[in-house]
Amino acid sequence: VGSEMCIRDRPGPMRIFVLNSGSSSIKYSIFDMHNETRLFSVKIELDGKPGSISLSRRQKTPGVIDQHIESPPVTDHASGLLQIIELLQDNEPDSENLFHAIGHRVVHGGESFHLPVLIDETIIAAIRKMIPLAPLHNPVNLTGIEEMHRRFPNIVQVAVFDTAFFRTLPPRAYRYAVPDELYREHHVRRYGFHGISHQYVSAEVASHLKQPLKSLRIISVHLGNGASVAAIENGICIDTSMGMTPTEGLVMGTRCGDVDPSLHFYLTRSLGVNIDEIESLLNNDSGLKGLCGFHDMREVQQMSNEGDEHARLAIDIYCYRACKYIGAYFTALGGLDVLAFTGGIGENDPVIRKTICDRLSVFGISLNEKQNISRKKSTFAISMESSKIKVLVVPANEELEIARQTFS
Repeated sequence: VGSEMCIRDRPGPMRIFVLNSGSSSIKYSIFDMHNETRLFSVKIELDGKPGSISLSRRQKTPGVIDQHIESPPVTDHASGLLQIIELLQDNEPDSENLFHAIGHRVVHGGESFHLPVLIDETIIAAIRKMIPLAPLHNPVNLTGIEEMHRRFPNIVQVAVFDTAFFRTLPPRAYRYAVPDELYREHHVRRYGFHGISHQYVSAEVASHLKQPLKSLRIISVHLGNGASVAAIENGICIDTSMGMTPTEGLVMGTRCGDVDPSLHFYLTRSLGVNIDEIESLLNNDSGLKGLCGFHDMREVQQMSNEGDEHARLAIDIYCYRACKYIGAYFTALGGLDVLAFTGGIGENDPVIRKTICDRLSVFGISLNEKQNISRKKSTFAISMESSKIKVLVVPANEELEIARQTFS
């Protein structure tokens, strides 16, 4: 508390640079923490297409200017980070003094990290040690940390862990039914991911409803290229769909979600596929991509609208799996006050929301069709006034949550 007061009392702005290196994109923002204003933000899609940088910048006069900047194709995190730094320097000549700390999203903190930490060589080594648990994410998180340290060696860096929000899971939720020594000696357990997003969503739900977070039972549904569900009771997460790695749970863009563990043995014995090939298959070539050939839900829906049966089945499985988890967590919570959608699909796809909510009508969910097709930049309700459960759409803001935790 004392250090936070010192930071708040320092003269001039307190700015946090937030770097969010995901599996398919890089996002960064700069926040003025005195009023939590986003001053500058950039998103780079790692899709190999030219012109893939989008930039938003808040002006001194009210308003935000959005730009789309032509750029060479970006296919990897190293080149994407280089473009980010060059873009920052081009737009902010005094970039060295533009921010006072750097906050990084780190996907897997294992059992070691339950709170944000100042980054040093020991922390970097610990994050690297957990790469086998998050092979798509921890390596690119480390790339961001190391590149920013190389470019800004005198600025403090903080790691904010996606797994930390799930430190409250009870043993019945995080333990697997495998030999006990696998947990005690090798930490085989459910960790959960998207925790930064679910934590932000739960706080935003309480703020929007003007109710104490400790009085609410919330199911947060993060739907995007990665997808997960979290059951939150009185501000405490009691269960979540992702497991020891981000592969478990819902159907995702390229990840399979729940499958029979014996699938691995079958593939090895019948097809001669090795462990590395299975890992790549389940993480990179499954999910929506495996079912219909495309991982972007917009493309999948376009194919479905054109009559493609594979795409229709992919959407049906995607929504069905989400409904199964939501139904299970309704039971785990002993009822539900709020169902909240977030993430790229959760925020922007009214068809997916309607499909899921229609299947959940048995719980007393009643969708407002007109509200559901609207688009807003802030949290809004899509349920009828008569609905027994409130349904909200909460625009994701992981970067602000990272900034808050970095600041604290």
